Amino acid sequence: MGTNINGNLPVRNLLLSLIQKRFVKTSSTTRPPNASSSSSSSFTVQYLINSCGLPLQSALSVSKKFQIDENNLQKPQSVIQFLKSYDFQDAHVAKLIEKWPAVLRSRTEGNLKPKFDFFIKNGFVGQLLPQLAVLDPRIFRASLHAHIKPCFELLKRFLESNENILAALSRAPFLMSFSFNATVRPNLDLLKKEGVTADRVAKLLLSQPRSLQHSNDRMVYAVTYLKQLGIEPDKTMYIHALTVIARMNESAWRKKIDMFKSVGWTEEEVLWAFKRFPCLLLSSEEKIRSMMDFFLNKMKLERQTIVANPALLKYSFGNRILPRCNVLEVLKSKKLIKGDTNIATFLKLSEKDFMERCVAKYEHKVPGLLEIYGGIDKRKR
Repeated sequence: MGTNINGNLPVRNLLLSLIQKRFVKTSSTTRPPNASSSSSSSFTVQYLINSCGLPLQSALSVSKKFQIDENNLQKPQSVIQFLKSYDFQDAHVAKLIEKWPAVLRSRTEGNLKPKFDFFIKNGFVGQLLPQLAVLDPRIFRASLHAHIKPCFELLKRFLESNENILAALSRAPFLMSFSFNATVRPNLDLLKKEGVTADRVAKLLLSQPRSLQHSNDRMVYAVTYLKQLGIEPDKTMYIHALTVIARMNESAWRKKIDMFKSVGWTEEEVLWAFKRFPCLLLSSEEKIRSMMDFFLNKMKLERQTIVANPALLKYSFGNRILPRCNVLEVLKSKKLIKGDTNIATFLKLSEKDFMERCVAKYEHKVPGLLEIYGGIDKRKR
């Protein structure tokens, strides 16, 4: 990042000159009351660009809430050197300062170093530590002994590898910075008490970590409701169902059930479909209605076929459903597949299998079939 900035030195100097003129207006006889702060802002922008590698717009934004004293540069310079001694590249330094300008005032030996060393000791070597710091600097503003250590140890117990921890944190940095003891830990303890195995908790942490941000009362409600539905913790769909229920209050849940009933489903069918494919109830009312209309009225599918294959209502209409239905309609008109073929079976095939079984297999008999399906981009998948 630093190289690019230095490579555009004339342009950058012109911009900085304009900034200087904007912030500082002096004359031989008068000095505006805010000249000191304007000069400080101008210097801060220059320092952030020249010494920290920030782009101009980022430097301007940071300077509005953070000032650097040009007569006391020892602290920010020592912080930058400290970061680079831990393998922070220029891009890492710039991004960290953008997100956490006050890091330039941090105590390196008494504050940052013990936390950095803790993560390195636990395997965050090479680029893993800079990646973690840039991901969410709030992690390094928390107490090492009261927050970081117990949080890390609990995540490590379930996720095992540092790469998995980083993957979970990339989806939900709050796991190490948001009310961990007040929210996340009680929810994990609840799942353990209910008999959810460690590997399933790990799956939740990696795929839906924000579910653990719900209040403990909300999670207790979700766990209790799953029991009433007969969905046990050892079932494959338990974690998925838990994340859906935890997101919906009773009113939202009831409204979604009523919406399905309005398009012909019974409540028993909705609950049955939910147990097989929980994410179904996260679909918008607009999508459910339009998909049901298409399948029932355009494709002439039986309602029971849709109920038995709830995933059909979650697929992308434009990228999957419509192109495949277009191909199947052509093949049926050419008598290449039977008219009573279960369309749902073809819609659920993987992209590779559908290409092989319904496009490549008949391309020589139906010119332009690939184009009907979506062109050469489909073949690249």
